[in-house]
Amino acid sequence: MSRKDRLTRRGTLSVSVLAMMLAIAPAMAKDNLQKLQGMQSTGTSMAFQTVDQTGEYADQIRENLKAIKLPAGFEIALYAVVPDARHIAIGPQGVATFVGTRKQDVWVLTDRDKNHVADEVKRFAPSIEFAIPNGVCFSKDGFLFIAEQNRVMVFPAAEFFYESPDVAIGEVVPAGQLIPESEVSFNHTARVCRIGPDNKLYVSLGQPHNVPPADKLDLYREKGIGGIIRMDRDGKNREVFATGIRNSVGMQFNPANGDLWFTDNQVDGMGDDIPTGEMNRATKAGESFGFPWYGGGSTRTAE
Repeated sequence: MSRKDRLTRRGTLSVSVLAMMLAIAPAMAKDNLQKLQGMQSTGTSMAFQTVDQTGEYADQIRENLKAIKLPAGFEIALYAVVPDARHIAIGPQGVATFVGTRKQDVWVLTDRDKNHVADEVKRFAPSIEFAIPNGVCFSKDGFLFIAEQNRVMVFPAAEFFYESPDVAIGEVVPAGQLIPESEVSFNHTARVCRIGPDNKLYVSLGQPHNVPPADKLDLYREKGIGGIIRMDRDGKNREVFATGIRNSVGMQFNPANGDLWFTDNQVDGMGDDIPTGEMNRATKAGESFGFPWYGGGSTRTAE
């Protein structure tokens, strides 16, 4: 056998092995999920992936923070180095902080000596395969909800189970049912979530277009894409709460009156300073906030 033939055969074998691994991975992930739902061990290694909190990168962040000007009485300091950090959920017991990403990881941070600097940053639930687990939020009774690209999971007692690779878990919205699979996009699919004063789960559903085509509007309105949906904590009684929203990646309830405040990232390509981004307030279900006819504020979209 010539050297060229050997290299070709070796390359073919490598591709075959890779294809086999890619085919097996989803089945393993589903099997792990089923095991965890039955409170069974998955056999995942206890050797967690951790993030070093010292070194040149952390030192450079601290140096950069010195240049930030703050109002009198405020201070800023590095709490933790967290790869690809996005949204943060602080456990109600104050034991751990959970950080979502637009990648495949959720990180859990602990500050055991309570000096306002994280002692440890490690992967949360490494036996689970996540897809854009951007949205993390807690209920008052300690249930951690994670809103992914096309799934919503719940982790009871996350502040207790986080120390193990295997965790208590449930599906609020099964994979492929948050939005139709045909509408899954690479753009604007980083969800955010909150538990409202009505004890329901609220989830943002960004729409993927700069301005959506007209033939998508009815479907989006029905599913809540380009809006905010809400449901019971077990996923039942889902409804569209608000529409006319391009892509919200920040939500919070006013504890005084229950109003929902949320950001909206507005239309691109209309100018350096227009349209304005929005901070909106929803006082009741059924309100619409102008998109796609308005690109932000009172500015009409050009498309």
